[in-house]
Amino acid sequence: MSARTIRHLTDAEVRGQRVLVRVDFNVPLDEQGHVADATRILAAKPTIAYLLDRGAKVVLLSHFGRPKGSPNAKYSLQSVVARLTTALSPHPVSFLAETVGASAVAATKALANGSVLLLENTRFHAGEESNDDGFARQLAELGDVYVNDAFGAAHRAHASTAGVTQYVRPAVAGLLMERELAFLGDALETPEHPFVAVLGGSKISGKIDVIEALLPKVDRLLIGGAMACTFFKAMGLETGASLVEADRVDMARDLIARAGAKLRLPTDAMVSTSMDDAGRAHVVAREAIIATEAMFDIGPDTIKVFASDVENARTVLWNGPMGVFEKPPFDKGTRAIADAMARATDGGAVTIVGGGDSAAAIAEAGLESRLTHISTGGGASLEFLEGKTLPGVAALDQE
Repeated sequence: MSARTIRHLTDAEVRGQRVLVRVDFNVPLDEQGHVADATRILAAKPTIAYLLDRGAKVVLLSHFGRPKGSPNAKYSLQSVVARLTTALSPHPVSFLAETVGASAVAATKALANGSVLLLENTRFHAGEESNDDGFARQLAELGDVYVNDAFGAAHRAHASTAGVTQYVRPAVAGLLMERELAFLGDALETPEHPFVAVLGGSKISGKIDVIEALLPKVDRLLIGGAMACTFFKAMGLETGASLVEADRVDMARDLIARAGAKLRLPTDAMVSTSMDDAGRAHVVAREAIIATEAMFDIGPDTIKVFASDVENARTVLWNGPMGVFEKPPFDKGTRAIADAMARATDGGAVTIVGGGDSAAAIAEAGLESRLTHISTGGGASLEFLEGKTLPGVAALDQE
């Protein structure tokens, strides 16, 4: 399953057609109910603009939050209309507080060429997440061509990502979906070496399948974040109050043995009695963590080694922060990796961030433009890197 095996947007005739586009507008809102981060809206813009420029009638579907299968004003997509309108200006954008049914079908048929209709949250219907066939058929009545541009939802076999394709053809990948699959797929299939993977976050259990998939392919595997502490425990080190997955210690020990010199673990750590007690934060060697303290970031010696590995790579894949990056001073490791990724890109490396907290850290540092690709799909990115089939991709027309 790759960008080379599915049909793309350019394969479909769209002029004058109702093009049903599954986007991912599951964006955060601020306290006033306005879009706080428009990354996913802007990521969908190239596909929407492509369709509008070719005279399509664009019908947008998305989920938003977790309304649990029934209407809830808190999760209405009305919240994104203003930001979407700004992004697509001067093209008109209309919103309908319905997802399916006679009024929704009528609204799609009334669309003028080169205009956009955003329908209400697909998850206001229980049939969305259960991939109900009846709901999928109703969605299919809304379009003549189906485009999936929601990579962040492609790992879910929902009615709007999988079921609907049984009744609307052609069913093709949007430009964002194509880009995601191309970069993540090439990182796995044909990386330029040295290939360095940087994995962080809190739990080894959430990354074990990614580690297994990457281990035979990488030249270096750098492990940071709290998940490093499970490896420390496997080495017989004191981990104090650090987060450790006791049931994964044997697994970590096995990985250490199999990975050999490929695996780099932190040699020092930024510790404290609490992540909220920055005043007591200090650096210790990994062998010197005491019972009353916990690791909340990698230390300066580790930062130097990890940054050097990243900067000297030709392909870099990063998923997961090196520490509690939302709380200084435990943000230094994550920021250092972000800076090293940018420098690697400047030197000609292909740099890929696998979504989630890593993408947030890149955005916070203002480095988005200096990386090759930042994935919009945290969970989908992980499952793709694990080698799993994404239902939303498998449902599309194949070459």
